[in-house]
Amino acid sequence: MTVESMLDVVREGVYTILITTAPALILALGVGLLIGIFQAVTSINEQTLTMVPKILVVFLTLAFLGGWMLENLIDYFTQIFNYYFALI
Repeated sequence: MTVESMLDVVREGVYTILITTAPALILALGVGLLIGIFQAVTSINEQTLTMVPKILVVFLTLAFLGGWMLENLIDYFTQIFNYYFALI
């Protein structure tokens, strides 16, 4: 296995991780931003007010998109194993 092929595998892995986790991270960021604005406007400084909605949004995202995320990861690992066993 050459250095270039290893870099391709690592690059594809990073890309897969970014694409797979992006929906949950973007939604959590949006909810956190909205709650932060709400806290700034109302002067409420409660930590649980930010964490609970973000956790709920991430769990709901995982519930709705978990199958797609798992499919992406399985496809990536399948590509890795197929490439590795093709070398043997």
